[in-house]
Amino acid sequence: MPSVESATAVRRSKGPGPLRDALEMLRLGLGVARAIPASIAARRFPAEETIRQTWFTITVCTLPALAVCIPFGVILALQVNVLAQEVGATGFTGAGNTLAVVRQGAPIITALMLSGVAGSAICSELGSRRIREEIDALEVMGVRVVERVVLPRVIATVIVSMLLNGVVTFFSIVTTLLVSITVQDLSAGGYLASVATLARPSDMVLSFVKAGIFGTICAVVASYKGLKVENGPSGVSDAVTSAVVTNFVLLFAANFVISQAQSMLFPGGVA
Repeated sequence: MPSVESATAVRRSKGPGPLRDALEMLRLGLGVARAIPASIAARRFPAEETIRQTWFTITVCTLPALAVCIPFGVILALQVNVLAQEVGATGFTGAGNTLAVVRQGAPIITALMLSGVAGSAICSELGSRRIREEIDALEVMGVRVVERVVLPRVIATVIVSMLLNGVVTFFSIVTTLLVSITVQDLSAGGYLASVATLARPSDMVLSFVKAGIFGTICAVVASYKGLKVENGPSGVSDAVTSAVVTNFVLLFAANFVISQAQSMLFPGGVA
């Protein structure tokens, strides 16, 4: 039976506020990281549950993400185009729109979808299983809860976060292109030429790295909040709210830290 990574230890970790929660979430994340090679080596990796969770996350997150990224692309294109006309830099409109989407827009939209949809689903499911004592029953039977329950959801969320980031990036860029051509009367050739001039492959790599980190944070936080649920159904509701709020704060903080680190380490960008 797991010790440091056990779900019971997560549930019983009471104490003074945010610092204790942060340490326990970090410990849970490290437990998940250790469980990946251990489960693969022991041939007990929960592949079926991972596939099921991946498909579920895709189904609940894709349409909301599209519903957000298309209006976002419209607003971004209008604002960037107006600013470019004021400063006389319409030739760089395509690059401005694309870089804004790839570096910030797509990862942030992905983070919001993961927090509000995938994270709340994970937290409510694990919280419900906690109050029904299913988690306790698994521990009594000697099942590694982190490996069998938390790990598949973390991996599924990371996979979907990167897939969703790609979908959001594509539709947002297409939307900005169409708006620029139809509303602002810009040429498609000039728009795409400016993108090829300033955008780098490293921008897309950074975007997917952000998405993967966001997916990990979201799943770990939601799992932690769900596993420590108490006080019945009302506790599940409180845990879901706390998970969404905590994810919002951590994801935006992580986005800021990653962006600043990239700016300081590679001020001119990486080719």
